[in-house]
Amino acid sequence: MPRRQKSKLRALEKRRQAQSETQGLKDAQATAAEVEEAPSLLSGDSPPSALAPDPPQEPQGASASSSPDAGVTCPRSDASAKSQGEETPSASQAARPTPRVRKDLLARQVTKMMQYLLEKLNRKEPITQAALLKFVKRKYQEHFPEILKAASERMELVFGLQLKENKPNRRTYSFVNNLGLPIEGDLSSDEVLPKTGFLMVLLGVIFMKGNRATEEEIWEYLKVLGVRPERSHPILGEPREFVTKDLVQQKYLAHRQVPNSDPPRYVFLWGPRAHTETSKMKVLEVMAKINNTVPNAFPNLYEEALRDDEDKAWLRAAVIVGPFNKASFLSRAMSGSTSHV
Repeated sequence: MPRRQKSKLRALEKRRQAQSETQGLKDAQATAAEVEEAPSLLSGDSPPSALAPDPPQEPQGASASSSPDAGVTCPRSDASAKSQGEETPSASQAARPTPRVRKDLLARQVTKMMQYLLEKLNRKEPITQAALLKFVKRKYQEHFPEILKAASERMELVFGLQLKENKPNRRTYSFVNNLGLPIEGDLSSDEVLPKTGFLMVLLGVIFMKGNRATEEEIWEYLKVLGVRPERSHPILGEPREFVTKDLVQQKYLAHRQVPNSDPPRYVFLWGPRAHTETSKMKVLEVMAKINNTVPNAFPNLYEEALRDDEDKAWLRAAVIVGPFNKASFLSRAMSGSTSHV
């Protein structure tokens, strides 16, 4: 093939790759824009909004910094520094985002990064460091390692996807499953990617909502993960069908109509298989990992999970030794122990 023709083919291939890269970036940004105002289920070190205490009132001067598009940190000009030095300490404090606001801003970038990575995986496009840096807004680029690390950890917890840096190149990434094998085939297949992590998040939302969550509450939280009922998902397929039919038929979830609701409204509860195969403590541990904290950071839920574990232990004991009264057994045990003192 003549050299000129080869050169044209290489140029054409590069142009196609650039167009594909740009289109993927636009699609991910469009998806990310939809989660900009979503409740922060995965908000850094903070617990889910339904579990967290009300955030403190920010000073009026902080309103610009606490908006979703406000910068976290950025270099300032000499003039800005001089002006800053003339401000009173209170004004200077108000201009800086609080640690909680900073975490929330970075959490939004993590959510957007998750959407972008899913788009790349779905399109089977190469994941390059250059493309990821380009996706992150300039004012957040100094936090790029932190954002990418958090996004990859949460994708592993929720979707069973591990992001690995390729060697020896070290400037490209690829996804593997929990066994370390490349992701191949239909992403929505349980054989390729089990949905266990996503199910645990669903059970966690139900648990934190008082053991019953409305459909509206479920979808509001799933929006943070880029999962919307009306949009096909590369891993879950049709989300509404997967949540309301598949998981209900498999008895992991129960889907019940609210009595006397007109128009009909529905709530989700744990199904019998969820009660059998997992526990509130295991679900709480997953939710805590997602939020970079520990289960007892949620004291009320932690106490309930401990009681749930205890009750299940008594039930298992009852199966082995026969039915007995838990309270009377404890009473006899206590009186017996005091008689030996």
